[in-house]
Amino acid sequence: MNIQTLKGFRDFLPSEARKRQYVIDILRKVFESYGFEPLETPALEYEEILLGKYGDEGDKLMYRFTDNGGRRVALRYDQTVPLARVVAQYGNQLPMPFKRYQIQNVWRAENTQKGRYREFLQCDIDTVGPSSPMSDAEIIQVAADSLRKLGFSKFKMLINDRENLDFTKKDITITPDKNIKAVIAIDKMKKIGKEGVFKELETYFSKEQAVSILEIIQTLSPTNRLKEIFSLLEKLGIDQTSYEFSPTLARGLSYYTGLIFEVEIDGYSAGSVCGGGRYDNLTGMFAKRDIPAVGCAFGFDRIIEAMEEFKLFPKDLQTTKVLVTIFSPQLKQQSIEIASIIRTIGINSEIYLDENAKLEKQLKYADQKGIPYAVIIGPDEAKNNTVTLKDLKSGTQKTIQNDQLINELD
Repeated sequence: MNIQTLKGFRDFLPSEARKRQYVIDILRKVFESYGFEPLETPALEYEEILLGKYGDEGDKLMYRFTDNGGRRVALRYDQTVPLARVVAQYGNQLPMPFKRYQIQNVWRAENTQKGRYREFLQCDIDTVGPSSPMSDAEIIQVAADSLRKLGFSKFKMLINDRENLDFTKKDITITPDKNIKAVIAIDKMKKIGKEGVFKELETYFSKEQAVSILEIIQTLSPTNRLKEIFSLLEKLGIDQTSYEFSPTLARGLSYYTGLIFEVEIDGYSAGSVCGGGRYDNLTGMFAKRDIPAVGCAFGFDRIIEAMEEFKLFPKDLQTTKVLVTIFSPQLKQQSIEIASIIRTIGINSEIYLDENAKLEKQLKYADQKGIPYAVIIGPDEAKNNTVTLKDLKSGTQKTIQNDQLINELD
């Protein structure tokens, strides 16, 4: 038996899980402050729901198989396509605009590297219904607000419009399918450089076409739609130094139709921590009509890594504040009562579960878990309706009346 996780899959022990929960709680609070509501979808979808929505690259990385019932299914690759399916399936039950956030795992069978895994958590926000630039600007605003609430002060939002990359409307004769190939190649500009992109373009286009595509990129400017979005961002109070027009930003997913953006954190080299854009035609693949939509996904693992690099996590994320010890089996009831009292006022407390364990062992357990306080009720304390409260960080302790304990811990 090989007792380890699969490559690209991870366990999260309590110390790591607490960090993840800390980030989730902050993001959820920000999302809900803008009116976004929670949504959950199944891990498995029918293969046909997901296939062909992400381009050839996405199809290759998708986990697909036949289940025991002979159905062709696939693991959730992202949360945008499932959202489009939900909107098509439950359209009449949903308020429009439909603003939702979704925090669930997705799966991609790709090569693992720093900040990139085969199973990972995505945090999405999307607004379905309005085509107004205001909804585009709000998504960017929420992304910026979320990063600030997490503690990041220096980040850059790179923004472009997919209209800029529609070479079928420019002086190049190419098909829409080939256009997607060009977009995917341009999306790799930062990784492989201009020469690398040129070589990749030459595998799909003539040398003259490849040169023309690169020349067009160099002359791009913000579209009228982007100018309006930039104006709205200024009115929303977004610092102009935190975003910029990026003509080489492409985002390889094939469903984008307008705004596209990515967020990079200064000093973090693993890549963008958030990305998204407008996709007005995706829902139409499932419904009888296109429904405008815009959204973004946070790279949760990269955010965790960046926060660790910049030491943005609180020093104490321990959820249990007090360990109530059991001095002896005869005094067990007193410990149970004190633990219950502490919990009733909303303070997380744990009672040691082995009544025969020595006090030294119990205190060592609390120290290993990072629990800051321990309550001790010995014979003298039980007789006098007192407890001994021990500060495990400083090593100091004091004996107080039972009714004073809450004030000491609060």
